[in-house]
Amino acid sequence: MSDPALRKTSIALALLGVAIAGYLTWVHYAGLSPVCVGGSHGCETVQSSDYAELAGVPVALLGLVGYLAILATTFLEGYTWRAVGAVLGLAGTAFSLYLTYLELFQIHAICQWCVGSAIVMTILTVVLAGRAVKSA
Repeated sequence: MSDPALRKTSIALALLGVAIAGYLTWVHYAGLSPVCVGGSHGCETVQSSDYAELAGVPVALLGLVGYLAILATTFLEGYTWRAVGAVLGLAGTAFSLYLTYLELFQIHAICQWCVGSAIVMTILTVVLAGRAVKSA
């Protein structure tokens, strides 16, 4: 895949992540319950758990900031910025894996939005790594 195609894919995935994390951040601050397909209460359970915040900061807001930072790197030129994007993606994927662990083994509920974000972040990381490797 060409670099312009990888860049466009990175932008699209980062924007999708911004949309998901932005929605969950809005739901958090608005005091609403997230809408889940099939009426599952998993999202509400996860969003209202003790793990929904880290040092008083909503995890969704951390995700939003992470996706925005990754998005910013896609508009900057040079290997260094591509590597920074890939490292941010890797950190986001690792954090998503940790949060998925918490959902499965501590909270005992699955948030569809969180799973979607984890999938987006993982695919985004692969694309970002591809861009970095291509430019090395």
